[in-house]
Amino acid sequence: MLRRALSGALLAAAALVAGGCGTGGKASSSPDLANGKTLFTSKCAGCHVLAAAGAQGTVGPNLDEAFAGPKGEGFKLSTIENVVLDQIRLASPPMPKSLVTGKDAVDVAGFVAAAAGTNAKPPAQQGTDGKSIFSANCASCHTLAAAAATGTIGPNLDQLKPSFAIAQHQVENGGGVMPAFKGKLTQAQIDAVAKFVADNAGK
Repeated sequence: MLRRALSGALLAAAALVAGGCGTGGKASSSPDLANGKTLFTSKCAGCHVLAAAGAQGTVGPNLDEAFAGPKGEGFKLSTIENVVLDQIRLASPPMPKSLVTGKDAVDVAGFVAAAAGTNAKPPAQQGTDGKSIFSANCASCHTLAAAAATGTIGPNLDQLKPSFAIAQHQVENGGGVMPAFKGKLTQAQIDAVAKFVADNAGK
């Protein structure tokens, strides 16, 4: 159903793009895909599935599934890029508005358009550095100063100051819009990120 809806959105967007219309104009400059991937990983990966970025979020649409169909139907990357760009600009809850703006938004849209639905293998799983694991999996949804994270979808961890046991349980089992990471991260990685949060929240 999501794929069908996005195919319809792509058809509508294609007409807008062809006329140079849209919610903020079409992307007018070449995207920096490396910057787009970096921004996607830090801002979006906690909510979306995108294999090329190692993203396994379940809050928002699975981008690989969403764009595999349209790509198979022959939609141009520029059309897909502009659909993603409009989704960023028109963000509706739980996706925050102004998550990325300007050229950064163009870069993220370009990266998603290029990477989604390509059957790319995810990058090697992170080691056991709690901060790195948090940045890759949690920063887009939570605020935690120690990780320079400013996400607003989940609780502000600096205010919440969870204990190790609470953080560990939440990472393992998820809750609300937060996915469970048991089976996605190793136990050592879960323990490492829980310890990082418990040791640094509110400091």
